[in-house]
Amino acid sequence: MDLIEVTPLTLTDRRIYNQLLENAWEAIDKPVVHVIAKADLRGSHNSNDRIGESVERLMAAIVKVEAVWDGKPAVERVQLLGGNMEMARADGLFEYEIPARLRKIISNSTVFARLQREVMFALSSKYALTLYEMVQKRGNLRWKSSEKFTLDALRGVLGVPKGKLTSWSNLRMRAIDPAVAEVSALSDYMVEIQPIKTGRSVTHVELRWWRKDGEETGRVERAMQFASPGRRARAEGRTENVAEEAPARPRPAWLDRQGAALKTQTYETARLRHPGYDIYFVESEWRSWAAGKEPAADPDRAFLAFFRRYAEANPL
Repeated sequence: MDLIEVTPLTLTDRRIYNQLLENAWEAIDKPVVHVIAKADLRGSHNSNDRIGESVERLMAAIVKVEAVWDGKPAVERVQLLGGNMEMARADGLFEYEIPARLRKIISNSTVFARLQREVMFALSSKYALTLYEMVQKRGNLRWKSSEKFTLDALRGVLGVPKGKLTSWSNLRMRAIDPAVAEVSALSDYMVEIQPIKTGRSVTHVELRWWRKDGEETGRVERAMQFASPGRRARAEGRTENVAEEAPARPRPAWLDRQGAALKTQTYETARLRHPGYDIYFVESEWRSWAAGKEPAADPDRAFLAFFRRYAEANPL
């Protein structure tokens, strides 16, 4: 059972949804209203804005299930999230329903699995979390340890935006390889995605997975102790270039005079993309550069774009 996105979902959206499922799990097959504290969904973010935005994207997404009815193949589709209510107070509650057809699918499914929360929050990209979901759902199938996908089907499941990563080389370099490295390093499974050619072009891939042995599981537990940049570097085999990271320091008060803080996710993205840089110093440089100019329509994207140019011009 894989998620086919109508509205592109972010890493935060997927994490929030998996939290909603985990919270509802003991009564996932019952027609009840589930309740969770907004603070649990908000995490370390200092604003509730992202909760409403994520919920609306989740309500626009669908689940697509390939099934067999009366001996014939069929496709079953259902909304990902049902009706809900968000209390206005920052410390309020979020009430939500799991759609009836999805409850039936989950209760009857042999491939749906709960995700490990510590792994879910350790993975640093949407593609890695999606691949982890795919493997966790399939990991307990004793009769199956691989599955083939067309490239279009894989892009759909991974949530690659339309028109992006259209070539196999870009898809592999920017989405598949980093995701495989992270999931293999941080989860209970080793993962491979191998290309399959039709003629001279890659048209399909084969996803393979197998559970780790005791020694490999011990390595996972040690890897989980590191900060996110260190974890990702180790997953990609760059450990010799990355020192252990201290917990991210808070945004300094003096920067408040230059402008309101950006989204927490923006700072996390900047740290991952540009390890070693003082993100708050670069933010100060960006705000000084932008002073007197027309305000950006999307400050977070504008900051990340400036950071990229700054890093190119000022390599460490």
